Amino acid sequence: MRYFWLGTLIAAGCWLLGSCSAPDNWHPAKLVRIRWTRDPETLSPISLSNQNAFDAANLLYCGLLQLDFSRNTWAPALADSLPAVRLIGDSLTYISYRLRAQATWDDGRPVVATDVDFTLKLMQCPGLPNEGTRTQFAFIRGLRPHASDERRFTLVCRGQAAEYQLASGDFPILPEAALDPQHTLRRFTIADMQDGRGAVLAAPALRALVQRYEQLDLAHHPDRLPGCGAYRLTAWETGQALTFERKAVWWADQLRPTPTVLLARPQQIQFLIIPEDATATLALRRHELDVYPQVPAREFQRLQAVAGQELRLYNSASYDIVYVGFNTQRPTLHDKLTRQALACLFDPARLMQATQLGLGSRTVGLIYPTDRQYYNDSLPLPTYNPSRTLELLQLAGWHRQADGWLRQSTSSAAQRLGVTLHYRTGDATFETIALQFKAAAGALGIPIELRPIEGSVMTKELRQGNFDLFVRLLKGGPAAFNFIPILDSQSIGENNFTRFSNPASDQLIRAIAATGEPTRKRHLLRRFQVLMRDEMPLLPLFVLPYRLAADRRLQHLYPSGLRPGYAAAALSWAPADSSKSRTR
Repeated sequence: MRYFWLGTLIAAGCWLLGSCSAPDNWHPAKLVRIRWTRDPETLSPISLSNQNAFDAANLLYCGLLQLDFSRNTWAPALADSLPAVRLIGDSLTYISYRLRAQATWDDGRPVVATDVDFTLKLMQCPGLPNEGTRTQFAFIRGLRPHASDERRFTLVCRGQAAEYQLASGDFPILPEAALDPQHTLRRFTIADMQDGRGAVLAAPALRALVQRYEQLDLAHHPDRLPGCGAYRLTAWETGQALTFERKAVWWADQLRPTPTVLLARPQQIQFLIIPEDATATLALRRHELDVYPQVPAREFQRLQAVAGQELRLYNSASYDIVYVGFNTQRPTLHDKLTRQALACLFDPARLMQATQLGLGSRTVGLIYPTDRQYYNDSLPLPTYNPSRTLELLQLAGWHRQADGWLRQSTSSAAQRLGVTLHYRTGDATFETIALQFKAAAGALGIPIELRPIEGSVMTKELRQGNFDLFVRLLKGGPAAFNFIPILDSQSIGENNFTRFSNPASDQLIRAIAATGEPTRKRHLLRRFQVLMRDEMPLLPLFVLPYRLAADRRLQHLYPSGLRPGYAAAALSWAPADSSKSRTR
């Protein structure tokens, strides 16, 4: 339940390194141990703030649809088939689902349409920590239940984007009976919750629901809520490990054959928190770790030299973009010329070589270079150009003095050019980018303060606007064309970290999200890339490659360039005497 905006998954190429006979210290077949760099921050199903949180949610809950990595496509999970789509006029889309008859909650209640309706309202409910999901699913304006079948319903969506068919099914479904036994939200529509009308905000029942949700503290105790996923969280040792155990009885066990997205083979899945890359590499080689996703380039290079009979290494393209964001509401960064000038001090080509050993790909914007239909190849790639920085700073009104760069302001005291750069601590790629930028800016007399901070703290700082620049990873997919959550003015304070606000941009972004006709979408997306290059609220540096290392005895890994890069619940161990242990 991470890729609501992906569309059709494009198969990623993988290379296999190393296989032979099994080592003597055979691993217990019921447990799989996977490396995480940090805690998931929160496991609240309506506030999943990072990839680790999404990975955990995939074990605890089910969506209507989920990614089937074995076939590189979307597949029904709680739904019994892919939804039917009907366009209404030129502005609405009806998407019709039917839930599986076997699907039940842990307490035995069936999963029904009112649960889906309740979940969508909860994701829009004022007063709850649902910042991330609120804008992402704002295109769903209503749910119409079937007159005679409690498992059937139709979603009413604003706009006619082709990706709505799949995006509409990618969120965790929650039980209405456990959270709202009095059915207090049924008196409101999804649109009511989105629009936050006075009657909604003033409803005592709504305030009571918010209080009840907060008291459950699902962010740290998801076990307090019945789920419909195959696993339950049994232990969370902060900074050390999260352990999930398979339920002895799970509704999907009745399905024959079991769909790949509903497989739950490991009896126990343990995510080990190992912040240091070298420590994770050592743990993998010592068989204290089984799956090492997102291996940094130099660690991957070291593992290639020793993979031999014990490891399999996979290398594929990804859809993760490393980018720099500018706080466009800062007085010194409010004008686009200053942002363009600072962007010229980043060196994408050398940074990609230094951090990824040359693998990955450069990009002109947020559309992937492999997308020949929508990528604007008429734009030049961003390049390191300090001479252009000097020209742009002068055009922006900056003047170099003995003690730095100054600019007169009509509304306040003279502005002094100097910025802080935030990035997540412990990430070697981000640190290298920060140091390169500081050195380049320092050569021109522009002071840069580097602020490496912990991931959860950084997210809060970005949402509150307490930064000048940041380096971050944008996770996406081949059809990720909904930019409302990250660039629309209505998302400021949520996931629009750049705080970019531009009426023309808002109109263009919303048109892209709602348009399904390919020719018009191509025209809009190419305009969008030109606009982003000109306004420069963010600077894409390069698209990361994806590297994965795993114990060679693991089967059904299904490596992919899409996060998390493997199918955790489908994993199994090859028998010690199996011929499969000697092949991929």
